[in-house]
Amino acid sequence: MDAPTLERRLANFRASLPPPPSRPADLGTDAADRLLDARERTDRLAAALDAEAIWTPDGSLLRIEPPRRHLPIDRARLARLPGQPPADTVLVCLDTETTGLATAAGTLAFLVGLGWWEGDWFRQVQLVLPDHADEPAMLRALTDLLPPDAWLVTYNGRGFDWPLLVTRYRMAGRPAPPMAGHLDLLPLVRRIFRHRLTDARLRTVELSLLGVRRIGDVEGWEIPGRYFDVLRGGSPTVLVDVVRHNDEDVRSLARLLVEFERGLGDDDARRRADPGDLAGLARAFARERRLDEALDCLELAVCRVGAAGPEPPATDEAPWWAPAASADFGGPPRRSRPPVSPQPIVARWTEERLLVERAHLLRRLGRVRDAADAWFALATGHSRLAASAAVELAKLCEHHLDDLPAAIAAVERGWQILERRRRLGRPEPRLEADLVRRSLRLRRRRARIAALRPAGRDPAARSQARRSGFGMRASETA
Repeated sequence: MDAPTLERRLANFRASLPPPPSRPADLGTDAADRLLDARERTDRLAAALDAEAIWTPDGSLLRIEPPRRHLPIDRARLARLPGQPPADTVLVCLDTETTGLATAAGTLAFLVGLGWWEGDWFRQVQLVLPDHADEPAMLRALTDLLPPDAWLVTYNGRGFDWPLLVTRYRMAGRPAPPMAGHLDLLPLVRRIFRHRLTDARLRTVELSLLGVRRIGDVEGWEIPGRYFDVLRGGSPTVLVDVVRHNDEDVRSLARLLVEFERGLGDDDARRRADPGDLAGLARAFARERRLDEALDCLELAVCRVGAAGPEPPATDEAPWWAPAASADFGGPPRRSRPPVSPQPIVARWTEERLLVERAHLLRRLGRVRDAADAWFALATGHSRLAASAAVELAKLCEHHLDDLPAAIAAVERGWQILERRRRLGRPEPRLEADLVRRSLRLRRRRARIAALRPAGRDPAARSQARRSGFGMRASETA
């Protein structure tokens, strides 16, 4: 430990003691002046933020506790949804305001907001760091506020907030508080609600899902500069908007959980949900291998897709969640984003997309015949999707139903669709190459079978084809 840090810690420790009647004789003039400046800065900041100044042996700290909000939540219904913690665990919402966007040693969290439920009431506490040297006091207070059996609830906290705090604990020579789990709402929002979001920023999610519009809110890229201005002796009132911004962030985490529970928590709520939300929920269930619940969501979404309104116009710009789209790292908003995809991409869930998801899910459930029926229905059109459905139908007939004639008929159906698209000026070279390979393999296999067994003398094969029915239907379609 270097000398200036030790001197500052000694000064903060003496500051926690009752003030003596006169300047201590054992302190030099410079040390005493710095001590008085630190106390004055902390008192000014506490007055501006309406906070309580706390003096500890580790340093000073500001604590802000706004009034509790009535925000009931049904934890039992929430626990039945994918990715959610058990109903009997404590949920602690956490959000930080930092001096930068990195998680390395040069960045620290000068404001940590916490929130948790006490019955139907949501209680919040904010910890503010008056100066860099007071960080040990904040870390100790944060440890005291986090129960070891609690689950953290954050928004991008797995990638930023919590790794940053762990780094600060390590630099202070202390272990990070143990947690029972971590619920990051950003992946959840992307998986379920991205079809109706322009981006994944928390402010956009508030407006689209919660109907909350912030008025006069500070931009995130301005926050570090405001804190540095205060450290350089500027007016502490510039942090008032930062504290309000953090307060809204923490409360939005709780409101998102409530919206998730009320909008998708049971069958009655799902009957009124957006079809795209149900499709995203089905994917979330499928990730946890809860395939029956995923299939129920998809079938309900197919029934409700007609109530979603007309399809949005196609655009040449990739949606924000597509791999081809450039990442958004914050900062001042860009005026425009250049097109990055040569093909039109529609982000909304359509009936065809839902049926494709359903066919894949039926296959995962082992309901091969139902999956083949689903692909057969999709292969009756003339789109690229119909050609892909014909390929999937050929796979099932060849490898799972052992129906070679139906597989060949499905390949021929795919060729008809692709030939039509080629005449219209919309070739599909990758699908065509796949069909060439598949057709050659199927015909070679049929020739080998014909060489081993004379045609028309295999009653078992004819009986199997009659039982399946796929050969006749695929041939009629072709």
